[in-house]
Amino acid sequence: MKTSKILDVGGNAHVAAVHRQDGTFLWKTKLTAWLVVVGLALLGRELRWQRIRTRRLPRSALLLAALWALAVGVTAQTGAGPGTARDAGNPYVGGWALTLPGGWPAWLGVEEEQGQLRASWVWMDGTFGPLAEARLADGTLVMTRRLPARDIIETITASADGDTLELVKVTPGPNGQGETKFALVGHRLPPLPPAPDLARVRFGAPIVLFNGRDLSGWRLSSAAAEAFHARARHLQDLSGQPLSYPTGENGWRARDGLLVNDPRQDEGKPYKAYGNLRTDREFEDFRLTLEVRVPKQGLSGVFLRGVYEVQVADSHGRRLRSNSMGGVYSRLTPTVAAEQPSGAWQTLDLTLVDRHVTVVLNGTKIIDNQPVPGSTPWALWSDVTRPGPVYLRGDQTGVEYRNLVLRPVIP
Repeated sequence: MKTSKILDVGGNAHVAAVHRQDGTFLWKTKLTAWLVVVGLALLGRELRWQRIRTRRLPRSALLLAALWALAVGVTAQTGAGPGTARDAGNPYVGGWALTLPGGWPAWLGVEEEQGQLRASWVWMDGTFGPLAEARLADGTLVMTRRLPARDIIETITASADGDTLELVKVTPGPNGQGETKFALVGHRLPPLPPAPDLARVRFGAPIVLFNGRDLSGWRLSSAAAEAFHARARHLQDLSGQPLSYPTGENGWRARDGLLVNDPRQDEGKPYKAYGNLRTDREFEDFRLTLEVRVPKQGLSGVFLRGVYEVQVADSHGRRLRSNSMGGVYSRLTPTVAAEQPSGAWQTLDLTLVDRHVTVVLNGTKIIDNQPVPGSTPWALWSDVTRPGPVYLRGDQTGVEYRNLVLRPVIP
């Protein structure tokens, strides 16, 4: 059976048959009808020309039964029938990669259980979690989002056209005066593959990402900068003038063999926004090992392929959450606390294969080959299938890295 894993808001993958708009269902339905017609024709011919003297069924009747069973099997393999996402009349169920104006990425997940819809999202401001309401109204998905700090309720409406989603977010103005509309688009994410057998995955030769001397192979970046350069690249070619997007102050440097971020603020002067650092090279699936030292109350992060942030934080002695050391922020919470106190060098062994993440922190496996349905907050883009860089957060506090080595998956 052709199936597709439907992503729920908790990050789980549910298997459900999905009719793809690729003509598969249509040609198999035609084949079913053809098989039945052939069987009926053979049966009619034998009934007309053969005298039936016994109560035994004609051979053509037996053939018709066999053809009917085959036809039913063919139809079943198309995923037809009740319970499929599209046949159930709900084209919204699944995971959606959203792109906001300016290129900022976001994510929406919709699930349906016993006729009840639930929705959750990851937004550009770093907020994530379930939305207050999700319902269908005249074929449109209507969702609401509560903003307690402002005591207002936003409304998000979505219309699906195949694998494309168009959304409009409406935010009431202060004291109920006026409103702000925000349009964005989304694309259906492909189904999550099954968990890979990591024992059979082969990794290539090691690639040293940091040479210990300078920032060769690295550059400042952000989601907005990546989107800007993607749009402006052809203009740059035509005009010959360099185009750039502000990425923040550069607090990164090589010092004593370490990759160091030192985002200092000058007392009495305006706040400085510091930038994040990404590799020039982009990768598909890989295993990344590194060492990191976090100061007291320190915070950073390692984005795998620019979309999944593994948290780097001073979380020793605190309750486990997705923002604990080694957690996949907003997605996966470590199963055990394995972090060291601040100031200690710690090891991270990170494996990303088929959109599944494994994290080994200080020799202890804390996330074991778990699926990640969509991007995390502050990712470079929302497309989780494209190659991407190793991307280090530098917009928070100081941090030190060393021995960053990547081994790409090879066929």
